[in-house]
Amino acid sequence: MKAGLQSAKGGNHCEEFAENSLLHFSISEVLFPFQYGFAPKGSSVILYSDKEYRKYQFFVQPDWPGGIYASPTLAGSRSGAVIASCWAAMMYFGQDGYVQSTRKIVSTARYIAQELRKINGIYVLGDPQVSVVAIASHDFNIFRLSDALADTGFSLNPLQFPSSIHLCCTLLHTHPGAADNFIKEVKKAVTEIMKDPKAKCGGIGAIYGMAQSIPDRSMVSEIAGLFLEACYSTKDPEPDKPDKANGKTNGKVGKANGKH
Repeated sequence: MKAGLQSAKGGNHCEEFAENSLLHFSISEVLFPFQYGFAPKGSSVILYSDKEYRKYQFFVQPDWPGGIYASPTLAGSRSGAVIASCWAAMMYFGQDGYVQSTRKIVSTARYIAQELRKINGIYVLGDPQVSVVAIASHDFNIFRLSDALADTGFSLNPLQFPSSIHLCCTLLHTHPGAADNFIKEVKKAVTEIMKDPKAKCGGIGAIYGMAQSIPDRSMVSEIAGLFLEACYSTKDPEPDKPDKANGKTNGKVGKANGKH
């Protein structure tokens, strides 16, 4: 907030935050120290415009046989290690450290956006002002670029409506040569893709392309829910059943009737 960066409106980000903070329009705002505060996940903080609203997040069970149970949130207690790690990170970097990292990250993101605009075949969405740069293409399936960059070690997040991918700049991208290396790999990948821009897309592109084309969004939600259910499944996989006709199991020669 105090990095001294100019916003698209020409004003100061700190002043605009004070004027446009969600706390002026709603009862609360959430901060995520784990994103750019270098703290571990689980250290998110919720701010209320009035402490009167805070009581609605409390959970109290006065009739529990184990005694009166009161917790500041529905989630129950929080790990002291997470809180201590968050505090340690904030003490280590301090205000000056965060201001410097903010300046580096924002400057790098704007530089990357500027250079990506020079590459034929892709375009930058909007006018990135902070740390996220999203790109799309009118010429080819943008998810092909995502797959190509993944092979070089750059993992970009796929987006939909419209189909696009984005890079979330962090302090790692501000290291000398990191941004230029990323831009170089994008140029190389786009040049290769433009040799056959209408080629089919596999991998994540095929999944996102299919999901976007389904008009009933409840189906997409249901499929995603089934995926999550599968992640929590504790069912043992069923043993392979031999094919009695050719004595094979999953394409491999196995034993059938005690003979090979």
